[in-house]
Amino acid sequence: MRALALFSGGLDSMLAIKLLRLQNIDITALHMDIGFGGREDRSEILKSRANEAGADFKVVDIKNPYLQDVLLNPKFGYGKHFNPCIDCHGYMFKTALSMLKSENASFIITGEVLAQRPMSQRKDALNSVLSLTGDENNLILRPLSAKLLKPTTPEINGWVDREKLLDISGRGRQRQLNMAKEFGFSDYESPGGGCLLTLESFSGKLKDALEFEGLDIPKDTEILKFGRHLRLPSGAKLIIGRDLNDNNKLESIKNPKFFEISLPKGVTGPYALISKEAASDDINLAAKLVLTYARTQKGEIYEISVDKNLINSTPFESKDEAKKYFVG
Repeated sequence: MRALALFSGGLDSMLAIKLLRLQNIDITALHMDIGFGGREDRSEILKSRANEAGADFKVVDIKNPYLQDVLLNPKFGYGKHFNPCIDCHGYMFKTALSMLKSENASFIITGEVLAQRPMSQRKDALNSVLSLTGDENNLILRPLSAKLLKPTTPEINGWVDREKLLDISGRGRQRQLNMAKEFGFSDYESPGGGCLLTLESFSGKLKDALEFEGLDIPKDTEILKFGRHLRLPSGAKLIIGRDLNDNNKLESIKNPKFFEISLPKGVTGPYALISKEAASDDINLAAKLVLTYARTQKGEIYEISVDKNLINSTPFESKDEAKKYFVG
């Protein structure tokens, strides 16, 4: 018998896997990559955690459909910021259910705990999630709270022993922490951590980009993860790398909605991008701002390139000049 587990890398999902492995159920942990799990690739860390809990591991890339089908059109709306948690969970379950046959699995498990999160894990919210999944065969099992919920097909059919499942509820973590100690788990994601959509600063960037550039492809959201984002007076977006990692990430994304701003030879500074439709006043301002963040001399004139067009400009006296344009 094999099950698929929705896997976040958190303690609850590790414990759910472990409980089923103790009943000799083979598990493949599915990490649904929606594009907002963080700024860096964490697949190797997640694989290690899944393996520690006793599961195989697979990343499922759903970034493109998620953007249009969930993020921009959630049936149940958003949480505090730009986080459509109910629709998000429902979409992940629906995706996992569609994979059961190809993965030779019989049901789905998740580490969700009843009433742990106010938006997505109330009993009525779990029912709302269920309405989005198409789970007509009752194949979604929540091992940590199973005894507080109606029996699922895996329990009714005896695929798993319901008596060996748990009745955890609420936001307290002590039972999970005690189990982690018992099983020897020490490396796991903090509760509720990792999703950029729950962060006010990132949500601000999303809303701004949706208004001005649109969110059409995953690259439109990927680029929001790196650099300083500035909205200039005539509407152009300027992105200035914060460090070498930002520079490399921004350069690698190659979003077609932006032009590169190149510093003069011999000048060290940030990688920068500006909207392709930028007006001339925004381009001139962007040149001054990029020079301000570079290693330049105040008052000196530099020749800077915007999409290979040369502009003579000088840096501002202070980086404070940029603060009025920051997004997020």
